Amino acid sequence: MKDITDKEDIKCYVDHFYNAVQQDDLIGPIFNAKIQPDEWHLHLDKMYRFWNSVLFGKAEYRGQPFSHHINLGLSKAHFERWISLFEISIKTNFKGARANEVLQRAGKMRLMFEHKLQYLRNRPNIKPIV
Repeated sequence: MKDITDKEDIKCYVDHFYNAVQQDDLIGPIFNAKIQPDEWHLHLDKMYRFWNSVLFGKAEYRGQPFSHHINLGLSKAHFERWISLFEISIKTNFKGARANEVLQRAGKMRLMFEHKLQYLRNRPNIKPIV
């Protein structure tokens, strides 16, 4: 199995991951309610650009990923499923230092999102600046 080396590899694991997400009984309904069938290609393209920026320093992605997750009602179980499906997508397709880096970065994003959402839930009077 090869390591992640370019944007084509990113497309491979992103497509694999979101295929699983769309079919998942826990997080699929959340994504499918937010992203219309004819708009999935836009979301996938955004994720390709996001990971290409994160992994290879390409200035392709601009945005605030956290802001899109604030009002989705996500729980710890949702994040556990998200990371599980993501890890499967990486480990099914790739092995190596860059694949490990992707897993580490995804794990950190998961924890950051979970902690930020919990912080906001515990302080309902605080409105996030996005």
